[in-house]
Amino acid sequence: MQFNKGIFNIVMGISIGLFSAIGFSQQMDPVLQDLINKGLNKSQTVNIKSIEAEQARVDQRLAKSVFIPKITLNGSYTRLNDDITFDEDTQNLLVATQKLLIKEGAGLPFNAPFPEGIPLKDTPNLQDKNILKTSVDVDWVLFSGLEATNAIKASKHKESSINYLGMAEKDKLALKIIETYDKLALVYASEKVLTTSEKHLDEQAHFVKKAIENGLATPIGRKKIELAQQQLAGKKLEFQHNKTLLIEVLYQLTGESKENLRILRPQLESFTLNATSNIVKRNEIKALEEAEQATIYKSRMEQSNFIPKIALKGHYEFIEDYLSLLDPKWYVGVGIQWNVFDGNQSRLKARKSKLESQIYRERIEEAEEMIDLSIVKAEQTYQSTLQNSRIVEKEIELAEDTYEMINKQYKNDLASINDVLDALTDLEKANFKLQESYFDQQRAGTELLHAKGILQY
Repeated sequence: MQFNKGIFNIVMGISIGLFSAIGFSQQMDPVLQDLINKGLNKSQTVNIKSIEAEQARVDQRLAKSVFIPKITLNGSYTRLNDDITFDEDTQNLLVATQKLLIKEGAGLPFNAPFPEGIPLKDTPNLQDKNILKTSVDVDWVLFSGLEATNAIKASKHKESSINYLGMAEKDKLALKIIETYDKLALVYASEKVLTTSEKHLDEQAHFVKKAIENGLATPIGRKKIELAQQQLAGKKLEFQHNKTLLIEVLYQLTGESKENLRILRPQLESFTLNATSNIVKRNEIKALEEAEQATIYKSRMEQSNFIPKIALKGHYEFIEDYLSLLDPKWYVGVGIQWNVFDGNQSRLKARKSKLESQIYRERIEEAEEMIDLSIVKAEQTYQSTLQNSRIVEKEIELAEDTYEMINKQYKNDLASINDVLDALTDLEKANFKLQESYFDQQRAGTELLHAKGILQY
């Protein structure tokens, strides 16, 4: 967002008292702090990061659920084309055996004829053709080969990484709101300068009018004053446009009502920071480090595919009548699964995750170098803005003295109206430059706090 700098070289600014720095401690304008809080609650990007972190927590619960027994209820009905029975020879053998047992029980010799009138039992079917089954199965993983354990740790580090990314997004959003509020403060500062200039022009217009009436000035002087007043009116219109645009930006960022934003009156002041503060690790670095740890545990999870896994299996049939002669009513067993060779898939996946962790390591080192450079740059910029403010304060003193001197000379017919207007313009510019220097101090101070990882809001 840029505004016309050709008139007074203005952009926009931040609020008064953003920082009260003792060891880089901050005391933020409550109005600005409230706007930041509303912006953080409104931000879709920040909300998305919160949802992604919740997804990572769900992944952790999914990994833990591997060790919870799974219970399954089953029910089925099957009709075969016919009963499954023994073959004829086996059936004859079973009948003959049944007769021998009966004769033995009756005390008859082995070769005696079978007594008449004694019923024989039919040979049971191996499986009736109508099969109705209801059962319950229990599957319980006792040891996952560390695969689930490493998956849980990977998800925890992923959650931490997303949380730090969310904090970094909050920092970015806070910087945008602070900068916009900062610019609004500079726009209002321009209004004060324009009001002062208008007062000076009104005084000059009154003086020129009296001078013309007394024959001491020509109408040309009055027209020059009128031109300056029109130029001032143009600057006021620009001020209104800039203010409207900044209020719209704040509305989009924070969701605060435009009515409340229009009554804000942020101001700019010089401030100092204690540059001896320690540097705190930035959220961006923490996010990369946690992502690196997540990929390391992911690699271990892939490698653990070769570790034997142990599970318990249980089964119970509720209806016994429809079971075949070979089906058990219930059973419990413990089994082991050992993936000896999977075509190198696990090894290659683990290698891929390891390479991904190395990429994160390179990104961490690159980010640390960039942050170190940004700290040096921000410190130098901040020191430059302090020196610039001191220079501008001297420029204002000189511009004020020059204007007063030329104004007196003009009233004594020792200077022209052009000289007076030029001096007034120089005074305007000097006052604007002072506000701009305060704006630059705020921007440089904010960037320095952010670069050092100690920006609070």
